[in-house]
Amino acid sequence: MSLIDLITGNAGDQVAEQAGNKFGISKSQVIALLAVAAPLVISYLKKKSQENPAEADNLNAALDKDHDGSILNDPSQAVNRQAEGSSILGHVFGGDQSQVENQLSQSTGISMDKIGPILAMLAPVIMGYLGKEKQSNGVTSGGGLSDLLGGILGNASQQAQGQSTNPINDILGSVLGGGSSSPDSGNPLSNILGSVLGGGGQQQQSGGGGLLGGLLGGLLGGK
Repeated sequence: MSLIDLITGNAGDQVAEQAGNKFGISKSQVIALLAVAAPLVISYLKKKSQENPAEADNLNAALDKDHDGSILNDPSQAVNRQAEGSSILGHVFGGDQSQVENQLSQSTGISMDKIGPILAMLAPVIMGYLGKEKQSNGVTSGGGLSDLLGGILGNASQQAQGQSTNPINDILGSVLGGGSSSPDSGNPLSNILGSVLGGGGQQQQSGGGGLLGGLLGGLLGGK
């Protein structure tokens, strides 16, 4: 399963509907948040794994213990795993968490009082996806995680750039201010992934891609 399959597929749709109903916002806003937050979380985890072997080992152990991918088959678990999700976010983003949430709030239009709790619902789903990919790719140690995470991000960027029509592009274009996904307006998902992944997509739009590109540039040294 690709990262875009997670965002556009059944798991992403179900958890977005649950979060939308719980917090009184549109499902499209939650899907847009997932589309931005998932590569952002993975980028942070990749950086941590590259910089500190102990972090990679801890992530490997956490994926083995708590994130086997079963949540993708039953996304309703996300509602009851918010406390766990909050802990995940605190570890992933550390001291950057409030700044990340502020930028995500600005880019998606989700208020600050709701952005954290919704992200806490999404975090176990993202981790479940990573756990499933770890199993599928036969990664058994922290040493292989950086390559796995990099491959997930790279494939997502390529897939987004190669798709001229995709329902999530219209959602992102609408929610994040990029307009439609017509050839003249670019590909919103490609733009956002490009910003998160360090320039792989077009960045001329004034939507969330530019905001997050600036955020990543400041927090991750331009990567």
